[in-house]
Amino acid sequence: MGPFSPDRYFSRVSRIDVDRDLLGRGLRFVFLDIDNTIRRRDNREVPIDVRAWIGRAREKGAVVCLLSNNCHADVYDLADELGLPIVAKAMKPLAFGFLRAMRMCGASASKSVMVGDQICTDVVGAKLVGMKSYLIAPLVEQDLPHMAALRRAERKMMGDRIPEGASTSVSAQARE
Repeated sequence: MGPFSPDRYFSRVSRIDVDRDLLGRGLRFVFLDIDNTIRRRDNREVPIDVRAWIGRAREKGAVVCLLSNNCHADVYDLADELGLPIVAKAMKPLAFGFLRAMRMCGASASKSVMVGDQICTDVVGAKLVGMKSYLIAPLVEQDLPHMAALRRAERKMMGDRIPEGASTSVSAQARE
């Protein structure tokens, strides 16, 4: 797999089976992107199923850490609210933030996975440091203006690949 190809592609975080897709694959350390991965960009809320998934992952022994390029105060507030460590201003895809997060959690790359909604930051960065990458379909289509062209390019990179946990009609709509 190349640097632009995620190891897995899911319709949303809650479609990742903690036992089968994480712990069963030796992935004990989970690094989560924030915006459009676990928190909706349109209303800045973390959906109930995502909150429940984070709780389930932690209960089963996974170490969960937020890893975001976002540098606003609200990401620190979110980390406090969820009771999770955070590395903000991560400068993904550069290795700096990934390495800092792994040190903070006592993780090794071989036991870690980056879960995020962008190929060019989350997937590429994870590959650069040798960890697995799980791509998530964005929670909502609303995004920052400078991301529109990048999103179109990323959709082309994924081609007809359908996210795990999505119906084919939903996936077809997402590509339009």
